[in-house]
Amino acid sequence: MSVAARLGTRRSTMATAQSQLVADTVTERTGTPVELVGITSFGDVTKAHLTQLGGTGVFVNALRDELLAGTVDFAVHSLKDLPTAQPEGLTLAAITQRDDPRDALCARDGLKFADLPAAATIGTGSPRRAAQLAALRPELRFVPIRGNAETRLGKVASGEVDAVVLAYAGLGRIGRMDDVTEVFDPEHILPAPGQGALALECSTDRAAADLSYLSAVDHAATRMAVTAERTVLAELEAGCAAPVGAYAQCHEGQLLLRAAVVATDGSQAVRGERTVEIPTGGDASGVGVRLGRDLAREIIGRGADRIVADAAAR
Repeated sequence: MSVAARLGTRRSTMATAQSQLVADTVTERTGTPVELVGITSFGDVTKAHLTQLGGTGVFVNALRDELLAGTVDFAVHSLKDLPTAQPEGLTLAAITQRDDPRDALCARDGLKFADLPAAATIGTGSPRRAAQLAALRPELRFVPIRGNAETRLGKVASGEVDAVVLAYAGLGRIGRMDDVTEVFDPEHILPAPGQGALALECSTDRAAADLSYLSAVDHAATRMAVTAERTVLAELEAGCAAPVGAYAQCHEGQLLLRAAVVATDGSQAVRGERTVEIPTGGDASGVGVRLGRDLAREIIGRGADRIVADAAAR
């Protein structure tokens, strides 16, 4: 029997469920057994809000430390939580086929977004979500909350908040779809760059040879799309907790990318979109980078970088 690969994962229900999904897929496609190794990150134990901590990257640092130390072979992250700058010595060995990238409302009494009463309280740790929702309904109150998905849903059940907004894909992975009262169309709320996709990270030294089996779960179309989205974020020099939404789709030989940068109170917004042909038999790897860079430069020319800077200064 093959020696089991060690998959580093955060200990939350959602992180464990995601990691187990990847582990099962790796084993199914390659025959390589995979065992989960639970790791606690600083982001899991601190009480500070994400914006105070500098973004969701605080959840991945502990996993990366274990990768560099060699105590685990690879780690699974929600791609939307990964900073765009790749640390020295580590590489993204695979990006899984994306699940539904949309955001979902989980409100009391089965309410939809339009039916929430004026001054209703929505809990979210995401400036991106709060900004885009405030642009639609500025009379609502948006409050920062922490905790895993179950904890946030519990705040709705207890009446602490009227609703929370979470990633639809994540709710599906932990079996909490019944809590969803509305799913936001990307036409109204653009998801976070990379939302819905999982990233497999490992040591650069081991990626090509020892862990080549990870390529079996890489999805080329998803990698191209999320690369475009994350390039927008990188060009804006914005962290993954910034009020930036981006979503790319491959359709009929084209890659369509949309992006939005919205002031935290919803009062200002810069939006844009671009489409590029996907080359047949040529270099598709750089398509996402070029498209993301071009769109980012366009919206920066219309003031998107100033909105990002203002949000960071708050």
